[in-house]
Amino acid sequence: MKNATIAFIGGGNMATSLIGGIVEKGFPAASVRVSEPVAEAREQLTARFGVAVTDDNHSACMNADVVVLAVKPQIMKPVACDLSDALGHKPVVVSIAAGIPVAALETWLGKGTPLVRAMPNTPALVHTGATGLFASPAVNGAQKSLVESLFSAIGSALWLDSEADIDAVTAVSGSGPAYFFLLMETMEKAGVDLGLTPEAARTLTLQTALGAARMAMDSDVDAAELRRRVSSPAGTTEKAINTFIDGDLPGLVARAMTAARDRAREMAAEFSI
Repeated sequence: MKNATIAFIGGGNMATSLIGGIVEKGFPAASVRVSEPVAEAREQLTARFGVAVTDDNHSACMNADVVVLAVKPQIMKPVACDLSDALGHKPVVVSIAAGIPVAALETWLGKGTPLVRAMPNTPALVHTGATGLFASPAVNGAQKSLVESLFSAIGSALWLDSEADIDAVTAVSGSGPAYFFLLMETMEKAGVDLGLTPEAARTLTLQTALGAARMAMDSDVDAAELRRRVSSPAGTTEKAINTFIDGDLPGLVARAMTAARDRAREMAAEFSI
């Protein structure tokens, strides 16, 4: 990856996370270009990472090996259509915008453009993200390796066999951090209601979440087995778990994730028009 040139169209939070990740891994900042319309954001990117910045999308893409489209779904169409004339050298184009299918991107950017859809999540901002990747048939092996290296710099990267799986990724990991934040929020409040100070409830909740995630990552057994191992018969944990199950927590989670998946499909239809 170190011999490649990477262009970012948009310099927002996710682009900043990606840039920080690859620079931290040793990728030369001189090989990164960022096109960003906000002057203050450009200055911050240069000061923080030493990358080249511009407000001209075409100049950023010139001879780039990878072009990362890091703009909002609502403005993807005009941005992509404007870029079509700048991609004659066939770089791999990566879209991190939710809900924009490959077919729409190819229509806007040009037939035969090597395209990758990426669905990262917000923990990428602290380099512990999870990203689902789907490549169009025009993407070659070297380009796939390059894109995988890019997203591996901010966490885990997983290739998908079907573009439809991107919607499931959205429901699991794309929206997933918010599910855990909600559980943390709820546990903190319950801890306070049980008599803990807000500071104690927060510290205990967050450290428990971190520790449980680390145990699950490092363990050779699945989450269900880990749960069973800490649920002593007739003990406090079993009592709490049974309360969750009686309230249909598994069904509620399944319905919530299905709703997220369905909304991703709706967005694809809306933004492809």
